[in-house]
Amino acid sequence: MNTRKRLRELLARNSLLIAPGAFDGLSARLVEQAGFEAVYLSGGAVARSAGFPDLGLMSMAEVIERAREVTAAVKIPVIADADTGYGNAVSVVRTVREFERAGVAAIHIEDQVTPKRCGHLEGKEVIAQGEMEDKIRAALEARSDPDFILIARTDARAVNSLDDAIARGRAFVKLGADAAFIEAAESEAELETIARELKDVPLIVNMTKGGKTPLLPAERLETMGYRVAIFPSDTQRAAIHAMKETLAALKRDGSTEAMDKTMVSFKERDRIAGLEEWERMEKRYLPKRRD
Repeated sequence: MNTRKRLRELLARNSLLIAPGAFDGLSARLVEQAGFEAVYLSGGAVARSAGFPDLGLMSMAEVIERAREVTAAVKIPVIADADTGYGNAVSVVRTVREFERAGVAAIHIEDQVTPKRCGHLEGKEVIAQGEMEDKIRAALEARSDPDFILIARTDARAVNSLDDAIARGRAFVKLGADAAFIEAAESEAELETIARELKDVPLIVNMTKGGKTPLLPAERLETMGYRVAIFPSDTQRAAIHAMKETLAALKRDGSTEAMDKTMVSFKERDRIAGLEEWERMEKRYLPKRRD
């Protein structure tokens, strides 16, 4: 089964799909090898991996290249962050086509003003609902695979009101979006309200420690009615911490021996990257190496 059909099946279940964040092929492989059924390609994490903050500084071409890397690395569905669609409704047409070609199963497009910023930072602005509706229509008409999933995200909660965000989410799904993503709810009560008011809509929720939305157990989110919980930055934050600790030890001691127990082994590193599979191909296709 292709990953888009698989993701549609997962969304149709009455259970919560947890999609940890990834930012490159290696982190995506770790998500898959940990047993998760989908991976989330976080736009913010991709930006930070390139040395930029999450302020809409990455071009579509840069993100598409990373999407290709991630979809090539895993067999599970990839849900990708497509920011604002990188422009107006016409820009969204190309955005959808390029993400489809990259092999992702789903994208979400948001109603922030371009360039956007992290949904949990201050200073956001949103476009008019009608303009976003034009983007949704363009996205739906642009997709060539009917199983390609379009998630409509709104950041209106922080800019206008929770009621406006819910109204936008409902309108976007009525137009044909496959799911709604009401970003940056500020309390458990707001999460409950969103789920209650949009009870017939597949809902995405962002669990980001340190952000505006409280972290809730998966069981609680599932009971409320959410269908996907993304955890965009945990893998990257863990990696940053581990790299800082290792570099500090190297600077202090002149070696990384003190960190040895916190690192994967030489063999484990190569196993994660798929060395054995490539060595089998070498034996099959390169006769001189068969001995």
